[in-house]
Amino acid sequence: MYVNNALSAAMVPTGVSTRPDVQRPPEAFDAVEERAGPDGPVEETRDTEEAGTERERPRGVTELTPEEEQMVRELQQRDRDVRAHEQAHVAAGGRYVTSGASYDYQTGPDGRRYAVGGEVSIDTSRPADPQEAIQKARVIFAAAMAPADPSPQDHRVAAQARVMESQARSDARTQRQEEARVAAEAVVEKRRSARDDADDDPMAARDRLARHLAEVDQPSRPPVLLEVA
Repeated sequence: MYVNNALSAAMVPTGVSTRPDVQRPPEAFDAVEERAGPDGPVEETRDTEEAGTERERPRGVTELTPEEEQMVRELQQRDRDVRAHEQAHVAAGGRYVTSGASYDYQTGPDGRRYAVGGEVSIDTSRPADPQEAIQKARVIFAAAMAPADPSPQDHRVAAQARVMESQARSDARTQRQEEARVAAEAVVEKRRSARDDADDDPMAARDRLARHLAEVDQPSRPPVLLEVA
């Protein structure tokens, strides 16, 4: 799984190596081929087309030795494993996958080409909104760990996603606290404004004065001793 840092070099740690899922055998293999469709990433299909033309053994290939037949069987299994691995990344990565799976090939003793390694590019740039960043981090983590046999690079990408989610959660908590503080200050200011408006109302001031005078004009209660006598 390959991490695409081109869009966010300042936000995402760099240094992630390309082709992390490749487990290179001793034999040399062919170059990577990659294709992206107009509506989003798609799997490279050129090898499939070529395979259709190579169903018959290429001319010039003699009968295989037992050792060569064993190598072909191993290459066939490796091809299936690699394709399943990369397609698991693509399926889980969703809209954050920036290019479809691309593969490294090795030509077997039978003259056919087999995928022996591959990669998928995924955008790990962090959105500004904390909640969106949390959701994206979860998708990236799921994409990295989707294959049945995640590679060491897959684990590193998953760890980066966990860090992104943790930081985004912290930012979201700080954001909620700031919003609560602003709301509380708005309530206090509203109450203060209401008191100031009441103090400026002449009728309200007159009513307060009338109540005060009424309390003053009330006769005082006689001493307790006089009532007893």
